[in-house]
Amino acid sequence: MLQLILTINPVKKTMMELRQFTTRMITLMVLLCWMPLASAASALIPAPPKIAATAYLVMDADTGEVIVAHKENDRFPPASLTKLMTSYIVEYELTKGNVSEDDLVLISEKAWRTTGSRMFVQEGTQVKLGDLLRGVIIQSGNDASVAVAEHIAGSESAFADLMNQHASLLNMSNTHFTNATGLPSEDLYSSAKDMAILARAIIKEFPQHYAIYAEKYFTYNKIRQPNRNKLLWRDRTVDGVKTGFTTEAGYCLVASAKRNGMRLISVVLGTKDENARAQESQKLLQYAFRYYRTHKLYKANQQLNTIKVWKGMSDQLRLGIERELAVTIPRGQADQLKAVMDIDKTIEAPITKGQQYGVVKVTLNDTTVTEVPLVALEDIPEAGLLTRIWHSILMFFMSLIS
Repeated sequence: MLQLILTINPVKKTMMELRQFTTRMITLMVLLCWMPLASAASALIPAPPKIAATAYLVMDADTGEVIVAHKENDRFPPASLTKLMTSYIVEYELTKGNVSEDDLVLISEKAWRTTGSRMFVQEGTQVKLGDLLRGVIIQSGNDASVAVAEHIAGSESAFADLMNQHASLLNMSNTHFTNATGLPSEDLYSSAKDMAILARAIIKEFPQHYAIYAEKYFTYNKIRQPNRNKLLWRDRTVDGVKTGFTTEAGYCLVASAKRNGMRLISVVLGTKDENARAQESQKLLQYAFRYYRTHKLYKANQQLNTIKVWKGMSDQLRLGIERELAVTIPRGQADQLKAVMDIDKTIEAPITKGQQYGVVKVTLNDTTVTEVPLVALEDIPEAGLLTRIWHSILMFFMSLIS
């Protein structure tokens, strides 16, 4: 609060001085009234931009929160966005140690004859799996996609079954794959949200491979081809992920960008041309970066509380969360966030690390933003017989008092 102390001598003040003083005071009062209004205005969020696409969304990659969306769960042909699952499975197998980037893959006649965008591998030759992975991601090679599918699963149809198994594990509930390429097929479909889920999994699960999605060119067989993601040239914060096109699907793009510690994933399906898919993606990213923020509240395995334990070798249990807790909220509203712990009343040993004993509820202006399990951060074995009997007696009398 500002306190104004005024001292006026009516004998010596001239009328002009009084008018000047009055003007200054009115100006000051207007400024004081305007300041809270200006502060409130800074937190206002405009309506999302109009996006010229059949379906779209923008998601916070850290929290999975969908910020803007339209027909995000509707099923559409994904075109070469299908190759995101193809590359995901290759990266999964590489991480598990089941295959190596130096593996030599024999190119079959089927892979060589596959139509559409190509890496230009030759039938009967052997190509390193690492090169084929770049051919899938950067050059969007259908031939490369079939080659890696056959190498990993034995056939493209078997690989498609593997793709659907991974989609199910990722909770991609509106997706079904029939091939490794995205070439038109009657039962091939996905959704904007499912593609964002898949891109998020690639970014978070395989960071050691994600840099490939930002590479602008790849040369194989003396043929240099550019990455079709135009945003890699237009926006230095964009570092992936994949384009797609068929006549039925239109021009599609899954993009990701990171600014000031916040990573976003955008998806546009069914735009009219290459420029449009880049332009509409940029609109989504700009809006979300401008008006939303990611707030990281607690680290994974961070201790949030200790609680009394009965019948255990230890009297105290450390409670926390297994994964990092972050939320996505409109800018300027962080001071309205609240976190409340709801802990089980009575906790008895034995206790296994990771066992749930309550929840952490995060609210914004009394509306629940997220709720995550509150778990044991340690094992506590059961105490001896005498201790357990004594604690049972104490618990009985305490229940009578309560």
